[in-house]
Amino acid sequence: MCNSWLVLIIALSVVVCLWNSQQTETSKSCPAECICLSQTQVLCNTGGLEQIPLRQLPATVENLALTKNNFPIIKPDSFAGLRALKKLSLDGNNITRIKQFAFRGLPRLKELSIQYTPLQMVAQFAFAGLQNLSTILLSHNQIQRIEGNAFAGTSNIKLILLTNNPLIRIDSSAFSSLTNVGHLILPSGIRSIEQDAFFGMDTVGLLKLAYMDLKEVAPFTFRGLSNVLLLTLQESDLGVICADAFTGLTQVETLQILNNKIDSIEELNFTSTAAIKHLKFFGNHVLETPDPNSIIVDGVEHLQLVSNHFPCGCHIHTLLDGPLAEGAHNLTDFLQKNYCISPLEVNGRVMSELDIDSIGRCSDQLTKGNLGSSAASLALGINSMLLIAVASCAEWRHVRLLANRLAQLLGHVAWRRRRKRRKGN
Repeated sequence: MCNSWLVLIIALSVVVCLWNSQQTETSKSCPAECICLSQTQVLCNTGGLEQIPLRQLPATVENLALTKNNFPIIKPDSFAGLRALKKLSLDGNNITRIKQFAFRGLPRLKELSIQYTPLQMVAQFAFAGLQNLSTILLSHNQIQRIEGNAFAGTSNIKLILLTNNPLIRIDSSAFSSLTNVGHLILPSGIRSIEQDAFFGMDTVGLLKLAYMDLKEVAPFTFRGLSNVLLLTLQESDLGVICADAFTGLTQVETLQILNNKIDSIEELNFTSTAAIKHLKFFGNHVLETPDPNSIIVDGVEHLQLVSNHFPCGCHIHTLLDGPLAEGAHNLTDFLQKNYCISPLEVNGRVMSELDIDSIGRCSDQLTKGNLGSSAASLALGINSMLLIAVASCAEWRHVRLLANRLAQLLGHVAWRRRRKRRKGN
């Protein structure tokens, strides 16, 4: 009996010793500024930390929150050793720089949040090597530029959120290695997208580019972007759509070009190689009629052109004889669903209201102009009064050119107002 009690007392002593040892170890592995809810969940919020307390954190931590502290720079390998980490939040810190390979050594990290910081640039290799990262939240920062290879080796991200940043420039290969992205949502205000900016993005669910102010959509902007469910260019000043702007874009379920201002279209090249299933060209203001030889839509299965504004002067025949109108459901449908941007007297009117046959073709008008010039030259030697008349006609033609340009500008202003209203909503 005594032996039984002795064995029981020894066993209890061992349990107490082990428990005390565990408690001591836990207290040692939890920074004073943090709350360790367990060995897998640690909260270090508003703790005034100026350095990441890497050595004091339990190596088993899976969920780590370091919000509202004072970390101006995230150095290389800042979290090395925390191989079990799955979720990391750095929101609300005064982060101004993330150095290369800052998050190296986190093979299980799934979600990373860096929001509400003064971070101005996503530098090369800043988020490199996060092979299992699925969500990265970068909204409400001061990011103006994304450098090439910023996400190198990070191949399984499903969501990149970059809204509410003053993003101006996207470098070539900025999103390289992001081979399987579900949603890439970029902020408004982008002014420059370099060629191959999306190169290597093999599968994309949603890529939305809205409220941009571009001088041009540069050649090969979308090269290497493939297997896209939805690509949207929306509410933007696209400037000039350059030749080869969409060359290299392949296998797109739906391409939407919505409510943009387009100065001119040098080329829209969608051959069978592009394999665009649906092209929706809605609500755009096109200031110059594109050359029909520069438009190829053979690779588009379904083309919809609705509520767009085009020049309706003599070049309207070029538009109606070209691939855009021909690719629509039928000519009557195209005329009923699209509008005029110029000349001034027809600005905003539905194309179907025009008497198309009464509008002379540009080549016909050019011929008549040449004949008129010859007659004027002959009259110059006969009667000075005819010279005055010819000069007056020249001035009138100049007035008409100015009027047409004014109509384009008014269309631009109207488009700006509509975009502002949509952005406000």
